[in-house]
Amino acid sequence: MTDTEFTSGGPQPQSDELPVGAPGGVTDPPQPPRGAVEGSSTWSLLDRLGLAFCWFLGLLFCAIAAAIVVYLLIKGIQYLKPSMLVTPAASGFTEGESGGFSDAFIGTLILGVMSLSLALPTGVAIAVWLVEYGRPKALARITEMTVEAIAGIPSVVFALFGTVIFSSAALGFLSRTNEGVVFGRSFFAAAAMLSLEALPLIVASTREGLNSIPRHVREASYGVGKTKAATTRRILLPTCRPQIATGAMLGLGRIIGDTAIIVILLGATQNFSPVEGASFPLDYLRGAGTTLTNFVYEASPTGNLNQPDKAYAAAVVLLLIVLLLNAGTDIIHRRARKAGTWSH
Repeated sequence: MTDTEFTSGGPQPQSDELPVGAPGGVTDPPQPPRGAVEGSSTWSLLDRLGLAFCWFLGLLFCAIAAAIVVYLLIKGIQYLKPSMLVTPAASGFTEGESGGFSDAFIGTLILGVMSLSLALPTGVAIAVWLVEYGRPKALARITEMTVEAIAGIPSVVFALFGTVIFSSAALGFLSRTNEGVVFGRSFFAAAAMLSLEALPLIVASTREGLNSIPRHVREASYGVGKTKAATTRRILLPTCRPQIATGAMLGLGRIIGDTAIIVILLGATQNFSPVEGASFPLDYLRGAGTTLTNFVYEASPTGNLNQPDKAYAAAVVLLLIVLLLNAGTDIIHRRARKAGTWSH
């Protein structure tokens, strides 16, 4: 019998393939062994104590965070009035006469937009260069070390450095001047230094997104005649938009939560102090101002204003902004996971 073989079911064609599991044939895919994941009941006493301690620390951290949020929400909502968001601070002997904190609220939004406008394109550009080019290698290593160093520098150091930079005569057009003396306090100065705080977060998040894209995606783009610049602009950057947005939101949280740079480079005023003679909006951007963090600091019981009720109200507004940013970051991550990830 050369072409067929007889079985109990009749003649069947003889296959050239070896049976599954036979020597040299196709083998079954490996199955995960049962019971590979052991329960904590088999651990030693020391390991179980360590696990219990980790659970305790995690629950303690969650309890502390929840207590802070709940306490500020209860105290803040109790004193927060819609009129505070549209009424600037004023001089008065009572809290009812001293107005609200509309200038601080608007100043927070202005600084957030200005700082992010500087940090976002700069951070994305640095990340693209480090991941896609990185030549010369020595310069790339120095750049990575610089970004990591910036992430660890205290904000008060940035503030002092910004004072030296923006108090120079060459940058006098960015702040208030008087008879040749440059004050160096303005929204421009504060936004420039605050952008440095957000920069490492944007760079790290964008690099993570670019590194998650497989190499064959780039090679496929090169194969159809796209240049490296076109591939980066039309394929890589649109693909890692969720990571870029995440870095931007995290950076914005750092920007609106800073106090040292605000006090030193924007001034400790409770209202806008526009520069006379300048056109709008440069008169406000070159002048001093305030933010919610500065207002909370000044209105706290140990501050100059000593208006704790308004401090709680401003704090809850700031807290809600941060919570919205965190919620936005979580939504972006969920949508990115739902859309799927690249497979290598």
